[in-house]
Order: sequence, then structure tokens, then C-alpha cells
Amino acid sequence: MTEKELLAVACEQFLGKNVQDIKNVVLQTLEGHLRSILGTLTVEQIYQDRDQFAKLVREVAAPDVGRMGIEILSFTIKDVYDKVDYLSSLGKTQTAVVQRDADIGVAEAERDAGIREAECKKEMLDVKFMADTKIADSKRAFELQKSAFSEEVNIKTAEAQLAYELQGAREQQKIRQEEIEIEVVQRKKQIAVEAQEILRVDKELIATVRRPAEAEAHRIQQIAEGEKVKQVLLAQAEAEKIRKIGEAEAAVIEAMGKAEAERMKLKAEAYQKYGDAAKMALVLETLPQIAAKIAAPLTKVDEIVVLSGDNSKVTSEVNRLLAELPASVHALTGVDLSKIPLIKKATGAQV
Repeated sequence: MTEKELLAVACEQFLGKNVQDIKNVVLQTLEGHLRSILGTLTVEQIYQDRDQFAKLVREVAAPDVGRMGIEILSFTIKDVYDKVDYLSSLGKTQTAVVQRDADIGVAEAERDAGIREAECKKEMLDVKFMADTKIADSKRAFELQKSAFSEEVNIKTAEAQLAYELQGAREQQKIRQEEIEIEVVQRKKQIAVEAQEILRVDKELIATVRRPAEAEAHRIQQIAEGEKVKQVLLAQAEAEKIRKIGEAEAAVIEAMGKAEAERMKLKAEAYQKYGDAAKMALVLETLPQIAAKIAAPLTKVDEIVVLSGDNSKVTSEVNRLLAELPASVHALTGVDLSKIPLIKKATGAQV
């Protein structure tokens, strides 16, 4: 102790002793009081309530060590044990009970925790559902209000845009009207200028083109009229010439026709006079011309080959053609060549 009176007592008790001796004195004093207290307590009390045991030791030993100038600042029971393992067995039993109670407590706690957790979850879900419902309601109300605001804004915007466009259209119409009026004024001025220009050009044309053109046209007209009179006179002369030539040719043709007619008349009189002999002579004179016309296509043929292995057949064909000749002439002219002795003899002979 630090008080002067107690410090003097301590000096009186421990002066000349070392630290170990002081420790031994204090330890023996505490052990004595510890044994006396152990006799008043059961083993279970000592083992289970060490703090109460230490408190009793401090209360009993403090006055004794205080008279030696020593103060107990702290006193604790480090360990309690015995040689026959009674305390350890007691501890095991207590430990098992404690463990059982602890397990039961844990199970009950877990059960209560699970129940409480389920209740909390249910309450949480209920709260969440209510919160979600309120949020959905709020969101729906917000969207409806937003849609209403948007619709109103769109309507106002459309009205403003329409008003702007109408005003713009009116302004454009006014501008276009003014432009049209300006264009009309400009067009009138342009028409007046063009009219003056037309008058000027007309006068210029009269002076530079029309008057010379009229003079030239008059000159050309006079020349054309002279040329026309000339062409008329030439045409009249040519027509007179053609008429004279035609009259001359007609006279010649008339004379030739008269001569031919006279010739035909004389020939007819001769034929009439000589009868069938004259007709026969005329037919005979005409036969070469008819034969020439019939054979004219054959003049373009270089060579004719008759394919026949029998000479007598060729001869018979020629005889047949000659025999049919009088009949053909009679059909064409009406003259019967078979009545002529020479022809009759030729056709009846074997060639």
C-alpha cells in the first residue's frame, strides 16, 4: 500500500526480506484462507461458481494481508481439479447436459428462426406485394397522367404547328399575290415595250424589206407575166404544130387504111372469085406463121433427146402427129386439108 501508515507497517513486516520471501508469505496467507473457504463450499459450488469463490477469498484474506501493508488488487481462480477426476466427470456430465441443452436450444432457436424467417418472408412478400401493387398503381397513374399530358401537349403542338403553317401559308399567299402583281406590272411594261419594238421593227421592215420586196415582187410579176405570155404563145404554137402533125398522120393512116381496105376488098373479091382454092391458099400461107408461134418456146432449147429403144415407135408417133394435123387445122380455120390431094396423099402414106 502507498499510504504512509500502511507503508510503515509493510516496512515493519518485510524489511530485510527479498521479493521471493514476500511472495511466499502472501501466498501462504492466501492458501490458508483458501482452504478455510473450501471447507464451507461443495465441489459443485466451487467448480460452477469460481467468481463467487474468488470473491469470498478476497473478502476473507484482504484484512489479513492489509495488516501486513499488502493490498489485494486482483484475485482469480486459475483452475480447479482433483486427483480422482471427479471434477472432470462432473464437467463431462455438465458438458453433456449443456451440449444437450445447447443442441435443443439451437434446434429450438433454428425452429423459431425458421418460423420467424418464414413469417418475416411472408410479411416481406406481403409488404413487397403491397409495395409492388402501389408501385404498379402509381406507375399506371403516372403513365395515364403522362399520356394525358402527352396527348394535351401533342394537341397543343399540333394546333400550334397548324396555326404556324396556316399563318405561313397566308404569308406565302400574300407574298405570291404581291409577286403576281409585280409580274403583271412587269408584263404590262414588257408588252408595251414589245409593242413599241414591233412598231419599230414593222417600220424598219417596211423601209428595208417590204418596199424593196414589193418592188422586186412587181418586177418578178412583170417578168412572170411576160414569161407566161411567152409560154402560152409557145404552147399554142406547139399545139398547132401537134395538130397539124396529127392531121397529117391521120391523113396518112386514112390513106393506108383505105389502101389496106382496098387490098382486102380486092383479096376478098379474089377469094370469092376463086372460092375454096383461095381460102386454101390463104391457110397454107398462114400455117408457117402459126407453126413459128407454136415452136417459138422451143427456140430456147439447145437439144431434144427422145428416149426410146424402138425406132418403129418413133416413126409411128410422127405418123400419128401428121395424121392429126388436118383435124387441128380444120378446128382452127374451118378448112379441111384432107380434101387437098397432096395433103391427103401425104397423110395417108407411110413415112
